[in-house]
Amino acid sequence: MDLTQLNAHFGLPGVLAFHAAPSGLIYAGITTPHATATVYLQGAHLTAWQPKGQQAAIFVSRKSDFAPGKPIRGGVPIAFPWFAARHDGKAGPSHGFARIQEWTLAFAALAGDELHMTFTLWPTEVSRNLGYDHFRLAYQLTIGRTLTMQLTVANDGAAPLLFEEALHTYYAVADIHEVTVDGLDGVSYLDKNDNFQSKMQHGAITMTEPTDRVYLNTAGTCVLHDTGGKRRITVAKTGSNTTVVWNPWESGAMKLPDMDPTEWHEFIAIETVNAAANAVTLAPGTTHVMQAHVSVDDATR
Repeated sequence: MDLTQLNAHFGLPGVLAFHAAPSGLIYAGITTPHATATVYLQGAHLTAWQPKGQQAAIFVSRKSDFAPGKPIRGGVPIAFPWFAARHDGKAGPSHGFARIQEWTLAFAALAGDELHMTFTLWPTEVSRNLGYDHFRLAYQLTIGRTLTMQLTVANDGAAPLLFEEALHTYYAVADIHEVTVDGLDGVSYLDKNDNFQSKMQHGAITMTEPTDRVYLNTAGTCVLHDTGGKRRITVAKTGSNTTVVWNPWESGAMKLPDMDPTEWHEFIAIETVNAAANAVTLAPGTTHVMQAHVSVDDATR
């Protein structure tokens, strides 16, 4: 659908309206009784969510490319069907093709104080050229006082479908130096900044250097303590056995052309993932559901 059709079919006065960015990308501007948000159709990419009375919870780089076919730096990129580099060693875009494809908005409705949206992605010329022709994705967003993101993968093929997936969420923080993350104590992780060495997490995560850790075999809830922002962000999940924690630090941010070198201290990525040893093998005719539920509250409560 074009912009006029989207507003005619799905627009909700005062709640949901569709706009075109200068680059031509179409996005949804959302205002519910308890939150504001922005979602781009390319990648079904949520780029903003701010509960009423709180600071923005989602980070997007000021230098991000909002351009057709290019990934958006920040927000919640959807990684599928692989995480980071392609798991079978073949060529393909980083984090897969889902985040750079145009998704179809299939449903939007206000239920109570929450906006429910469903986006779908089917095989495209891009996915077929990469060998993926028998899948369906549905991405459901529930936007209100809390944020729920649910990704469903269906295998329409005759053979098992092996895939990795991630909701690669960038959370905005006041200062990365004043951040801790609870919920991963005692969990083994692969340290991507140390040749994928296997290590064990002891206590809360503190951020003092470039961090890129793949925590395996964990379905636990993480709590982000944004001490400088005087708030907590809780990330509960289901259908996910991997959690990734990432911040490039200053040295890494300088290598990212779509990130201002000063922005690294403004976010931490806590990602809801199935990857590496937790990659999913989906039987023909079946589905897999992964969900993240995010809430924000004051640290004084």
